[in-house]
Amino acid sequence: MAAKRDYYDILGVGKSASADEIKKAFRKAAIEHHPDRGGDEAKFKEINEAYEVLKDPAKKQRYDQFGHAGVGGAAGGNPYEGFGGFGGNQNVNFDFGDLGLGDIFNSFFGGGQAGGGQGQRQRRGRDVETRVEVTFEQAVFGTEAELNLNIEDTCDHCKGSTVEPGYDLRTCDQCKGSGQVVNVTRTIFGNIQQATICPKCNGRGKIPEKVCSVCHGKGTRLKNQRVMLKIPAGIDDGATIRLREHGEAVANGPKGDLYVNIRVKPHKQFTREGDLILSDEHIDMVEAALGTEIEIATVDGPVRMKVPAGTQSGSDFKLSGHGVPHMKGGSRGAHIVTIIVDTPKKLTKHQQELLQEFRKETTPKRKFWN
Repeated sequence: MAAKRDYYDILGVGKSASADEIKKAFRKAAIEHHPDRGGDEAKFKEINEAYEVLKDPAKKQRYDQFGHAGVGGAAGGNPYEGFGGFGGNQNVNFDFGDLGLGDIFNSFFGGGQAGGGQGQRQRRGRDVETRVEVTFEQAVFGTEAELNLNIEDTCDHCKGSTVEPGYDLRTCDQCKGSGQVVNVTRTIFGNIQQATICPKCNGRGKIPEKVCSVCHGKGTRLKNQRVMLKIPAGIDDGATIRLREHGEAVANGPKGDLYVNIRVKPHKQFTREGDLILSDEHIDMVEAALGTEIEIATVDGPVRMKVPAGTQSGSDFKLSGHGVPHMKGGSRGAHIVTIIVDTPKKLTKHQQELLQEFRKETTPKRKFWN
């Protein structure tokens, strides 16, 4: 995989460029390379990605300090980008064991009906949508969820054929086996013929000699379905997993799909940005001045981190390998810790005296002129 280009080089600005200069450079480059104006779409996306980082002071600071690793690999981008997909909806294939292949999307789209044989449109079961809520840690490391769905499933008595066992199908007497009927409509322009699906056999061309005594020819029955869903590590809030043919059943046709929308509960301490985990840690001004070692909470448990002397409030520190697993592979992003230096609001008399002495020793004499 080719290394990412420097964001400053992409926009053609230096590291000392102001926010206005970055914005002007972005607008110029975006107009020049916009796909609607005949530009390169890949380059336009690269320009947009660079601007999403450099326009945000916090992301820009992390990028200046840690490079691409400090902004989750792609700022404001899709965590599943690069896996292929359908017109912008990224699509990742997973092996769900006995559930077959599932597809995971940032936004799902409904499945169309499959085409039937001999020019007839095959019926397909309805898609089903449900939602699963997971914790922040479960989204990072992956988990399993049990789904209980009350949906139409294949009739056990007739196996979805609609025919009572021991009987067979016969040719439909309305469409004569074609699956279609032709309706003639008289208009001022003459007779217009229109072929439609036969209402008696639903386009199958055949009807039961005797309908199923359990489902009454429907081919399905309402049942409770228990599905164990594997949620992959690194999944993000709002992603959707698709399980093919785990939706509603239909007589003599494939089942619909099951779409599971994933919602990730907010964490009290952590936030997520792509494959990064972000958190704040507070220290007092003495610790900031002299340096200290603090315990950082991570999704992997507590980690000791050194804070060097002279650390300024808002400084970022990177804990490599403690972020979110990449959907493309086994490696993980980083955990970025932002240090907040707290200034005391109340001081004892002794503390005030000490700080006054400190100020005398460090503050140069100021001259005043009339």
